[in-house]
Amino acid sequence: MKVTQHLWFERDMERAIRFYASQIPGSTVDWITTLPTDTPSGPPGSVKIAGFTLGDQRYMAIEAGPLDAFNHSFSIVVECDTQAEIDRLWQALGEGGATEQCGWLRDRWGLCWQVTPRRLGELMSDPDPAKVKRVTEAMLKMVKFDIAGLEAAARG
Repeated sequence: MKVTQHLWFERDMERAIRFYASQIPGSTVDWITTLPTDTPSGPPGSVKIAGFTLGDQRYMAIEAGPLDAFNHSFSIVVECDTQAEIDRLWQALGEGGATEQCGWLRDRWGLCWQVTPRRLGELMSDPDPAKVKRVTEAMLKMVKFDIAGLEAAARG
């Protein structure tokens, strides 16, 4: 059994998925096709579907006109090892979109992302509740995550 996330784009699906694949190492656009027949979403040629991989996750996408806008109930989490990776992805994915608290951003297509340091998970699972509290308080004040700031909070 395989599980694949599926994204519905109103328009510009191909550009979006090619951009995503160019930003996440190890990613590929596996296939794109235009449906040659009438669909409930439109006439022949108006609907595209695609398969792609971001890192180690499989996705499918459809471009079929308006339906439901992306929202926070689905987001893509990217764990980064370095501040440079966070900074690069934050800039690229956030361009034309909007940034939010706690490492969240919405890209120009409306898709929500969480750009997080892998180190945050380690700090949040520390057995010292005082350390976790300090890290949590620091995290809640951040928009883009700052690994050095999280480490400083952990040290107290």
